[in-house]
Amino acid sequence: MNYSEVLSQQFNIKEEYARNIIALLDDGNTIPFIARYRKELHGSMDDQLIREFSERLEYLRGLDKRREEIRALIEGQEKLTDEVSAALDNAQTLSELEDIYRPFRPKRKTRASVAKEKGLEPLALAVLRQEKGFDPYKLAEGFVSEEKGVADAGEAIQGAMDIIAEQISDNAEIRKRLRTAVRQNGSLRSVAADPEQDSVYSLYYDFSEPVKKTAGHRILAINRGEKEGFLKAGIELDSAVPVGIVTRLLDRNTNPLCSDLIAECVRDAYSRLIFPSLEREIRGELTDAAAESAMKVFSVNLKQLLMQPPVKGKTVLGLDPGYRTGCKTAVVDGTGKVLDTAVIYPTHSQQKIEQSRQKLIQLINKYHVEIISIGNGTASKETEMFAADVIKEIKRPVYYMVVSEAGASVYSASKLAAAELPELDLTLRSAVSIARRLQDPLAELVKIEPKAIGVGQYQHDMPQKRLAETLDGVVEDCVNSVGADLNTASPALLLRVSGLNSAVCKNIVAYREENGAFSSRAELKKVPKLGPKAFEQCAGFLRVPESSNPLDNTAVHPESYKSAKKLLKLLDYSDKEIKAARFGDISSRVKAKGTKNLAQVLGIGLPTLDDIVKELSKPGRDPRDEMPAPLLRSDVLDINDLREGMELKGTVRNVIDFGAFIDIGVHQDGLVHISQICNKFIKHPSEVLKVGDVVNVKILSVDSKKGRISLTMRF
Repeated sequence: MNYSEVLSQQFNIKEEYARNIIALLDDGNTIPFIARYRKELHGSMDDQLIREFSERLEYLRGLDKRREEIRALIEGQEKLTDEVSAALDNAQTLSELEDIYRPFRPKRKTRASVAKEKGLEPLALAVLRQEKGFDPYKLAEGFVSEEKGVADAGEAIQGAMDIIAEQISDNAEIRKRLRTAVRQNGSLRSVAADPEQDSVYSLYYDFSEPVKKTAGHRILAINRGEKEGFLKAGIELDSAVPVGIVTRLLDRNTNPLCSDLIAECVRDAYSRLIFPSLEREIRGELTDAAAESAMKVFSVNLKQLLMQPPVKGKTVLGLDPGYRTGCKTAVVDGTGKVLDTAVIYPTHSQQKIEQSRQKLIQLINKYHVEIISIGNGTASKETEMFAADVIKEIKRPVYYMVVSEAGASVYSASKLAAAELPELDLTLRSAVSIARRLQDPLAELVKIEPKAIGVGQYQHDMPQKRLAETLDGVVEDCVNSVGADLNTASPALLLRVSGLNSAVCKNIVAYREENGAFSSRAELKKVPKLGPKAFEQCAGFLRVPESSNPLDNTAVHPESYKSAKKLLKLLDYSDKEIKAARFGDISSRVKAKGTKNLAQVLGIGLPTLDDIVKELSKPGRDPRDEMPAPLLRSDVLDINDLREGMELKGTVRNVIDFGAFIDIGVHQDGLVHISQICNKFIKHPSEVLKVGDVVNVKILSVDSKKGRISLTMRF
């Protein structure tokens, strides 16, 4: 297969670009490096598209590998004909390949194989020929044999029909047509396993929808309901449609006796052999497609969460709420260093509540706390109300924000947390994590397995290996788009940097501890096991703010330093300006000199020149600063305070297929259904909303008993 030709068509790019990407991937370059520093070679495709390209390339190579395996297996049986070989060459999917291989696959004992052992295959072939005037029943009498176990002509005919049914089932073209028929005309149907039993799946107790129209979240919900025993589900299709298709393919209408037998064989083959396997296959395809869609939603949400703007340089008090064991408290300074910890009991007796209030006031005043970060788990609402009351007594502005505590307990029990915070009890580590994830969500959340962060739907039903790969890719892309401070980055953050593995990350930290802070990117080359290739892949994504070379604190790659310095000279910057990294008017100077002309003089491509100029215009810039700032609160609402028509400001917490959940300052997030997001038609909420967006909403309805809040953005 010509991979570059196929992929260029599938991704609508030049074949030259496809060839270049394949060569770059095969040469061991990482996707972030290719996306950021080899733009001229692929036309500035983004990292997500290159990742999809890489996955598709892997699929096509796997397809070719399986194609040759099947060819060798059939050849080993001495049954490889030109027709079969051509069919293998033309197969575009794994299912098509497996359909071709099906007749040659070693089978366990079947009704057809038993009939063949009885010598009934010639009778079956004679029936399939459908010659005029041929009487299959008369010929069947010649196959009656006590020795072979054929008692009479009827048994011989039945055996021949079993053979024909299996041949129909093994026919690749028939399966291809029926697969299409099921996809186009089939319906996904679910019913209650026990109609009297109430459950969250009641919507699907009598549900039917065309296969081609069923939304992914409904497929995943039905799958889960079936797995938990509340639903029975399957694909329904009027058998007359597929049976008619196959009968027309096989029946020549030349022999009525044979036509009747073949029609019966088709019905048997479809109901007993073909439909059950096609149903499994298509439900598997539906599940895979739904899972892929859900993983894309999860990926988009995760990226938005990781790219939330950091609250820089603020002293934060983290609260991990709890009832019985109390509320774990940790104060961290602007760098994330732990200053103090405590356990308070704001939900216990009045005496305990008063002691907790005094303790919180003491910590806020002693360490000049500016923001309180509250986890959104058990007892979050009570803790939020308690904190809101306390900060009213502080004589300077103090704000709070409720953050997702998903994964905090996973982190606190991890080896990484034990290494970072060995002096702290396991429960207090989660409070530290909650405080730090407000200060720098990316740096803190990379310490947690991505699927534990919980900004998706049905993530526990996903293929876990594929989910991990997808989400790891998102984390990698986020870390590399922001960059990591070489002198402060944790091993968990460094591990996500392009080109670095765990051994090299440990060596970087060890080098830092032994020799002090890195003074330049070039010093990285002294780290053991960090060779030229690793340096090439990682250097552009690591920042050294302390370096005397201002380029070391930008995303400009060391391979482009010479061009960047030459550019600054061509633009008439003085040595003093270069040293101070003051290039504020660089864009206008480049425009005055002519972008294309400068690129030619420097011997670099326009995308590389644009990136250099963008970096020099804001050295040390953080792309997260362009995102909407987090919504900080100083007061709290109760669900009983909400009224229909009330307008509020909220933060998008999760975006799913059918809408988005919005934090409006009460314990229960409100739901904006997809139909209430905007006044125009949208296929998915992610077209309009992203995790972390601050939006205006209006209350549609409130059910305080069930804790349900319905919102609209259409006003």
